[in-house]
Amino acid sequence: MSSLFKDIYNESFYDQFSDVLAQTLPAFDKTKFIQLIFNDKFDGFELKQRMTHTAKVLSQFIDNDLNLAKRAIKNIIAGLNKAGISEQSVEFMFFPEYIEMHGLEDYDTSISAFEFITQYTSCEFAVRPYIEKYQEKMLAQMLVWSKHPDNRVRRLASEGSRPRLPWAMALPTLKKDPRPLLPILSNLKHDSCEGVRRSVANNLNDIAKDNPDFVIGIAKQWQGMSKDTDALIKHGCRTLLKQGHPEILKLFGFDSTGITLDQFAINTQKVAIGDKLAFSFAVTNQQTSKKLVRLEYGIYYMKNNGELSRKVFKISEREIDPGKTYAFERKQSFKLITTRKFYPGKHQVSMIINGQESQRHDFELIEAE
Repeated sequence: MSSLFKDIYNESFYDQFSDVLAQTLPAFDKTKFIQLIFNDKFDGFELKQRMTHTAKVLSQFIDNDLNLAKRAIKNIIAGLNKAGISEQSVEFMFFPEYIEMHGLEDYDTSISAFEFITQYTSCEFAVRPYIEKYQEKMLAQMLVWSKHPDNRVRRLASEGSRPRLPWAMALPTLKKDPRPLLPILSNLKHDSCEGVRRSVANNLNDIAKDNPDFVIGIAKQWQGMSKDTDALIKHGCRTLLKQGHPEILKLFGFDSTGITLDQFAINTQKVAIGDKLAFSFAVTNQQTSKKLVRLEYGIYYMKNNGELSRKVFKISEREIDPGKTYAFERKQSFKLITTRKFYPGKHQVSMIINGQESQRHDFELIEAE
């Protein structure tokens, strides 16, 4: 069985899906559908390309009229539900992509379709061209959705409007000025669904990358409203915490006074690609009262041009007792992954305690034997 995410689109998936199409679309030709899906380029398509390809093939079996297409997609989703087929990850996101492909000039029909479809598969990617083209009207609609009885529609209001949603087109206007998002996020900050609140946090984290002061202001206003809201804003400030932003550290009680780093040592001076870096350190609370401590470390990866680029990894957050020393050992994997290329040479590691970074220690990354 393939471990590649794109292979959620496989023969078994399309065979099962086309059986539902055969029961819901008049004169559907399963053989032709399968042939069009598995063309000579399919194996080379990545996940998003397979999603788009599926939407394009589906358009050859659905009426071009958007209202009729919306009705057909409704029937297909009803057929999937009847067959007990639910989405496991993102595999049915070609439905909203179909609406995006054919409906950008038909705003009302598209919005009606998104509201229904997102209750089966998220429309967070597909709504973004509509925000770009119809921002004022679209954000007003998302404000309405933020009060919808279905939590998946409420989540769309937040997730779809994220300025930097991964895998999706960015929203430059909202990156520059996120203020129009505040009414939507405010409506959802006390949402009963954890997934919706987490989406609000992700939206705030996106905003913080371009407008940190805006998010700091929201965090100060919302802090203390409830346990859930406190968790929301902390998750929404995670990039600011990793950056060691002084106001945010103070807001969450991370004061480094009286906390010392001791015995910081690299235990593997040379690390082969595929192996692990081992390092150890100790933290002492020299105060007479307990202290809240956020422990992180930074790995300075060598880039192709020879420069170093830091990535921060969180260890834990905990209270430490007065007068006590706590010893830690950690390992960092250099196993080959698709999202990062490793370059042999000098790398560095640092410790970060409540946003305060230690002196860096060198280690060498070498080719595997």
